[in-house]
Amino acid sequence: MDVTEVRVFPVEEDRLKAYATLTFDHCFLVRDIKVIHGNKGLFVAMPSKKRKDGSYQDIAHPLNSETRRMIEQRVLDEYNRVLEEGPDVAGMAS
Repeated sequence: MDVTEVRVFPVEEDRLKAYATLTFDHCFLVRDIKVIHGNKGLFVAMPSKKRKDGSYQDIAHPLNSETRRMIEQRVLDEYNRVLEEGPDVAGMAS
């Protein structure tokens, strides 16, 4: 499984820095991945929904650490590229 497109959409919020959309193998899309600035720097949070008990549960997430690292690296690389090139290019490259 390959990430064939990464689109990043920066936002102006305190800890939330961007939303990202990933396309896998040109045929499966995952939206609402978040780039968050945490206590130890930037990290990627998978899309989630709030449950009735107030906790959050991932809607989609990688099943192993290798895939998680790959997704995080691709999203953060694109986030940094978009920041360097400016908002006009947000989400334009893979």
